[in-house]
Amino acid sequence: MRVVLAEDHFLLRDGVTRLLQAFGHEVLAAVDNGPLLEEALLSLRPDVAVVDVRLPPTFSDEGLRAAVSARTRVPGLPVLLLSQYVEPLYARELLATGSEGVGYVLKERVSNGAEFVATIERVAGGGTAMDPEVVSKLVTGKSRDEPLASLTPREREVLECLAQGLSNAGIAEALFVTEKAVAKHVSNIFMKLALPPSESANRRVLAVLAYLER
Repeated sequence: MRVVLAEDHFLLRDGVTRLLQAFGHEVLAAVDNGPLLEEALLSLRPDVAVVDVRLPPTFSDEGLRAAVSARTRVPGLPVLLLSQYVEPLYARELLATGSEGVGYVLKERVSNGAEFVATIERVAGGGTAMDPEVVSKLVTGKSRDEPLASLTPREREVLECLAQGLSNAGIAEALFVTEKAVAKHVSNIFMKLALPPSESANRRVLAVLAYLER
């Protein structure tokens, strides 16, 4: 796996670089600001980018902007956001650039190197990986007028798992239910969110987008 890393803190940048190398992956570039990140993404075309949202020079959303800009020019470029903050807007903007190869992980939740690398690999492979804490904090503040209000507690749990990028088998294992039950819940979610079958859209991603846009 060929990786471009963007992180302004030297120790964290160096630590993630060493971790990836220890698992046999190649870090093509490890940069500390937005302009260098976009340049590296466009010139090196990595298998995945691991990006801190807030980078110099403004320390606002430089990393996100560079990643989104690169994905518009290189459709499907996998990007995993690494942040200290839960920002629904960041997740929504990244997901809006495409249905595959996106993730959002909180730095404070990274406590296992192997799991973190596995998350990066999942995104590199075209999957979606939304941190559970990101997902749970996005649940609050929902209006009764929204279609999501019609979801049952179990359907909401399934949707949270979808947002984390889990397959039906993964959801079944996480919630201790059968895959058949998960498939039924997913079907009900699509129906309640008015997401009919489509050859041009990924309904799982559209459901996650609807979830994040509240």
